Amino acid sequence: MGKRGKQRAYLEIHTAVFLYGFTAILGKLIVFDQLALVWHRLWIAVIGLSIFPGVIRGIRTIPPKRLLTFLGIGIVVSLHWVSFFGSVKLGNVSVALACLATSTLFISILEPIITRSGFKWFEMFLGLMAIAGIVLVLDVGEAYYRSIIVGLIAAFLAALFSSLNKKYIGHNNALSVSVLELASGFAFLSLVIVVLDYGNLSQYSLFRNDLVSEYSFLGLHLHSFWYLLLLGLLCTSLAYGLTLSSLKVLSAFSTGLAVNLEPVYGVLMAIAIFHENKELTPKFYVGTGLILLSVLVHPFLASMFDKKPKKVG
Repeated sequence: MGKRGKQRAYLEIHTAVFLYGFTAILGKLIVFDQLALVWHRLWIAVIGLSIFPGVIRGIRTIPPKRLLTFLGIGIVVSLHWVSFFGSVKLGNVSVALACLATSTLFISILEPIITRSGFKWFEMFLGLMAIAGIVLVLDVGEAYYRSIIVGLIAAFLAALFSSLNKKYIGHNNALSVSVLELASGFAFLSLVIVVLDYGNLSQYSLFRNDLVSEYSFLGLHLHSFWYLLLLGLLCTSLAYGLTLSSLKVLSAFSTGLAVNLEPVYGVLMAIAIFHENKELTPKFYVGTGLILLSVLVHPFLASMFDKKPKKVG
């Protein structure tokens, strides 16, 4: 893969990360609880991805055994999203996003095991640097402990499906894989909803009269449906496809480190929209600096240690 290919992959992942950062904002704006929110997000995203040229054709070219693998990964993805939005609902945007960045440490452990790519000590070091940043960012009290625990579960699940995708995506169409995984997640959550809330399915309806957000966005209090469209089409369909595409070139750890920018983007947006700056301390900015440093240093260390000596003669 040439230099231009890597540059494109980095552009793809950072565009996706910016959209992911807005995901937490939408999670707070949307009235639905985390299970209903993710369920709606999934069906909208599947429709959005399916209209791209070549997606359905790409699904037909995937071997049956690999199809089952991607369907299984989709269940992990759905559980990750439910956990992540649960963290947002239990705490706030800043805490949920900061916890998610710990996925880099989990990836540094899981990826070598899953992909059999060999352990890289500098990735563990950078993962620990990111964790140190997260500790400083999370200068919060006991009121946020449940949010932190659920957020760490979300981070582990994110590391798991990222490493699995890295191992299995190969040369398959990234958007086709996205449709498979998200459709699988939708089917799985539909089953969960039927089992858990069979007698109360009305709470998942888009026609409820209490779905106008209590929070103002651009001076407007919008119905949750419009936020769900943004979440499903831009922050899921487009962002998820870009992430999978970048994984064809970048390692899961490189992708995970870039995703560490998600709390930075998200928290800055939370400051502007929800005025969460009142909850931030100087430690937050130091922690943010460590996270950024771990992201910026990784490509240089990877280039340095992955170079193979040239053969002479």
